Amino acid sequence: MAQLVIGLGNHGGSYAHTRHNLGWMVLDELERRGRFGKERREGPARVCEGSVDGVELLLGRPQTYMNLSGRAGMHLTNRFNVSPADVIVVHDDLDLPSGRLRLRRGGSAGGNRGVQSLIDSWRFKDFMRVRIGIGRPPEDVDPVDYVLRRFTPEEKEVMAEAVPRAADAVLSIVRDGFDKAASIYNAVPKPPKPARSDRQVPQEEDSSSRGGDLSSAESLDSSSSVSPPSPRDTSRG
Repeated sequence: MAQLVIGLGNHGGSYAHTRHNLGWMVLDELERRGRFGKERREGPARVCEGSVDGVELLLGRPQTYMNLSGRAGMHLTNRFNVSPADVIVVHDDLDLPSGRLRLRRGGSAGGNRGVQSLIDSWRFKDFMRVRIGIGRPPEDVDPVDYVLRRFTPEEKEVMAEAVPRAADAVLSIVRDGFDKAASIYNAVPKPPKPARSDRQVPQEEDSSSRGGDLSSAESLDSSSSVSPPSPRDTSRG
């Protein structure tokens, strides 16, 4: 039987590359890697079925906006006779550093209204979650607006690694079991070791003569593309 994976997000092109749509981005990555049938409407969700390297998947995207994701989740588990305990939910998380993954079974919604809606609809909280960190907003930015904004160029570089890694985590859950996958993907990725050089650099007596002056990075404007108010998540994330 195919594994049901629900990615949380808001439908509509204006939300496609916002922080709150990371769940959908991971589903996009899984589709890109595998062979899937045509997406179709299934009640308050859209689904597509296929496989990635022999792993059978049923990907679900709620079409209800974030705050009502539970309606889609309930429909899908009833329609495909799946227990909520066996569902993988992929979503963004304000409480994790940008790009950090955390696999977790159960716990609170952490302020994410999409997750809370699923908990309320299923009356069950111990479903499997793949959480992707988006970091906290600056003090002068409302979290509600922050999650509906597009990634900065710097964040895009981080997510270019985090999204494929989250897709890997989903596949690992199905292949290896949740606990083993969590032990792998909850670990903080180690930065690459610097290239080793056998050349010895002579010490300079006058440090003021060194030419290693670093320019400061340009500040990034993260205020673009705020989404319309209808799907706003009234929570922290």
